This record gives sequence, C-alpha cells and structure tokens, in this order.
Amino acid sequence: MSEGRLAGRTAIVTGSGQNIGRAIARLFAREGASVVVNGHSDKGKVDAVVGEITAAGGRAIGVMTDVSDPDQVKRLVAETEAAFGTVDIAVSNVGRRLRQSFEDITIDDWRDTINHNLSSVFYMAHYVLPRMRERGFGRIINISGYDGFTGHMDQRAHNVTAKAGMHGLTKAIAREYGIHGVTSNTVAPGAIDTVRDRSQYAHVNLEHVMARLAIKHAGDVDDIAEACLYLAGDSGKYVTGQVIHVNGGEFMF
Repeated sequence: MSEGRLAGRTAIVTGSGQNIGRAIARLFAREGASVVVNGHSDKGKVDAVVGEITAAGGRAIGVMTDVSDPDQVKRLVAETEAAFGTVDIAVSNVGRRLRQSFEDITIDDWRDTINHNLSSVFYMAHYVLPRMRERGFGRIINISGYDGFTGHMDQRAHNVTAKAGMHGLTKAIAREYGIHGVTSNTVAPGAIDTVRDRSQYAHVNLEHVMARLAIKHAGDVDDIAEACLYLAGDSGKYVTGQVIHVNGGEFMF
C-alpha cells in the first residue's frame, strides 16, 4: 500500500501473532507501513497475520524471536533492515503476567518476568535507536499496563515493577533522543477484551471492573492500535515521554 498515514515507514511489532499486537500490525499495514510480525512460540499465528496483511495488499514478513534474548532481538532488527531497509517504528508489546504472591515469586520467576517485560524493551531500543538517530526520525512505542501505574492489582509484584520501569525507560529515551527527531511513548491498556489465560485472572471481579468504568463496556484491541497509530504518525510528532491510558475511564490521571 503506497498511501496512508504511515506510507514509506517500516514497523516492528513484537508479540503480534494475536490480540493487541495483531491489531497494531494490521492497522499499521493498512496505513501503508511495511510490517514485521513477531512471535516466539506459535509460528502459525504469525504466518496467519502476515497472510492477512499481504492478502489485503500490504507488505509484511514474519520473524520468530524470543525478545528476552538480546542476540535474537539483534537478529530481528537485522532481518527487518534486510527486508525493508529501515526500522522507523518499534512497538514493544511482549508481556508475561503471572499471578503469584510475593513470597511465592522465586528468583528465577523475578528474573524471567523482568527480562521479558522490561529488558526486552531495552534490547529493542538498543538496536534501533542508533539508526533512528542517524536518520533523524523514529518512533518508540511501549505497551505497558495500568497495573504498572495504579497499584490496584495484588500478587503481581514482578509485573508491576517491570511495567512501571518500562515507562521510566520510555521517558529516559524521550529526553535523550527528542533532539534527534525520535519520540518515545507508552500506551497502557485497561480492561481490553483479548484472548488470554483466564487462570491468571480468576481473582478479577468483572462486575467490580465494569462498575468502575466511566464508559460501561470493555475496550477492544483496535482501541489500542488506534492509540499507537496516533503516536506513530505525524499526528504524534510533538508527543513524547507520555503515557496514553486507554482504560475507559476506570482510572483517571
């Protein structure tokens, strides 16, 4: 697609085989971006998203990568550059949200969660920012979660820490790279209807969640994708170091 708000741009969207990442990848492609669809364990889902994009006339490839491994992230970026020449937009969307009481979190659990949910964001930025700086353009978009801001969720100390740290890193990048034409922002989804491991949400009382919402229904993945599109295009050129909360008014900041 040669027209659209992202025409001529290339985007990596991690964790884009399903749910929010899939919606972002599809919307970016519809708006003209060349998209790298990424997953770790289910190649069939990644291939399906690539197929959806190309069938609609877009450009996409799939790259299987464990983003908690810096060497694999380096390869992901290299394969993107080999296919499309540049990385203009990097969306970090991978997250693990295990529910464990603080005393049940092992050292390995802690390290694994921090590595997947926070270090992976650093690895992506580490490998894309130098060329963004050289070209004078870049968009870093990190998908967080409102539990990293509100403190309302118990038994997720490792994830809450990682998600709060993610926005700290987002702000640090924004401060350092704004002078080079690079913006860096966070999108924090609230109650979004996705396919997920319901065993990790058994403690959530949906009636209580619905009662807190100002807009009385759950959001959908396209709501998150639209927020990312706003940040990725020219519309977001003067927005950096910020967090966009897409939560139906459940929490207001």
